[in-house]
Amino acid sequence: MGNVIMILQFILSLSILVILHECGHFFPARWFKTRVEKFYLFMDPYFSLFKKKIGDTEYGIGWLPLGGYVKISGMVDESFDTEQLKKEPQPWEFRSKPAWQRLIIMLGGVTVNFVLGFFIFAMLLWINGIEYLPNTAMKHGIYTDSLSYEMGFRDGDQIVAINGKTFDRFDKGLFLKSIIFENDTKVDILRSGQSMSLNIDPKYIGILTKPESKSFELWGIPFPSKVGRILENSGAAKAGILKGDVVIGINEQPVQFIHEVVKLTKNKPSTTFQFQVLRNLDTLVIPASSDDKGVVGLGWETAGYYETKTEHFTLLASIPKGIDTGIDLLGKQLKGFSMMFSGKINAKDSLGGFAAIANMFDKSWNWISFWRMTAILSIILGFMNLLPIPALDGGYVVFLLIEVFTGRKVPDRIIEKATMIGFILLIGLLLFANGLDVMRYFNK
Repeated sequence: MGNVIMILQFILSLSILVILHECGHFFPARWFKTRVEKFYLFMDPYFSLFKKKIGDTEYGIGWLPLGGYVKISGMVDESFDTEQLKKEPQPWEFRSKPAWQRLIIMLGGVTVNFVLGFFIFAMLLWINGIEYLPNTAMKHGIYTDSLSYEMGFRDGDQIVAINGKTFDRFDKGLFLKSIIFENDTKVDILRSGQSMSLNIDPKYIGILTKPESKSFELWGIPFPSKVGRILENSGAAKAGILKGDVVIGINEQPVQFIHEVVKLTKNKPSTTFQFQVLRNLDTLVIPASSDDKGVVGLGWETAGYYETKTEHFTLLASIPKGIDTGIDLLGKQLKGFSMMFSGKINAKDSLGGFAAIANMFDKSWNWISFWRMTAILSIILGFMNLLPIPALDGGYVVFLLIEVFTGRKVPDRIIEKATMIGFILLIGLLLFANGLDVMRYFNK
């Protein structure tokens, strides 16, 4: 069920972004009295799921969920309808309009994407603010997984600063941004009360940008192993473990935190564990077994253990903050591209198709998370469409800028051939990226 919810969120987000992006082309075209022949959500090779003609425009939904499009009369696009280009230009056609009007029409889609992303970020900040865990509240430091352990971190470390910048908030995303995009490889920590510095090997920048790195927890927050609920008919329920019990040992190995319990019991199906639990003032030893999927059935009480704070914003303050958030995301994209071209990041390891994007959504429906992910995808979609590749908006913009600065229109036959080449490259990239998703799935 979790995967279904994740996919539904992805489809809804993609639909919203595609429709609004195409509106960014559609409305300027109509304002400049340019005929729009089609407005489609998703692609419709051979047939469509729905279509209805209103005025000069056919509105529809295609069966192939690869974005969407508006077909503008007199424009060389991915439909490669060159028959109309053999005729004399008509007043309602794209090619008959001044270059500045055509430029506005082509930039409309990415403009909507950027504005939408900034707007969603701003509204999320205004409504929810930013909840954070002060680093000073991390009384037990962090716990590590295999990758962060390999990087040099240990359970109980307290992160103090990154490249001399004080780490005021425990924010894994900010930490990763500093390491990957800002090349901040020196981390000051407290370990058992002693100050020391870790120098992170640059090889981990490439590792952390791989899609499979999302499966690593890296740095977690330790919570005491106090039972908050028991799964019905589970091994824990049948053994008599109760809500409120504190697990202090497993098979005579002392534990204090949830992650320690998980580490000792995870992926061990049909296994009996000797749980030492503290119940009120009594210490009990209770044998409990996992099922054939390795589930013992313990849920944990974590609410309120760490005191978080929330930074609130007024409506006026949220708008520039939302724009800053979007610009920061754009900066990451540009930095990521430059690192791929410089070889610091392997492009193959960083690329992903629809499955990789869908996996970025939560497996439970959370509207805050959904809109945040939609804002991120909107900014990325705007950025990708602005790349100067024929068949993308950015490719058309390059041709129009050449016309604006030289006063001479790039011949339609050149635009047509460049668009064909760009379209083939994009299809190849799409197949490659989704092929990587398939390979990753079977290589799990």
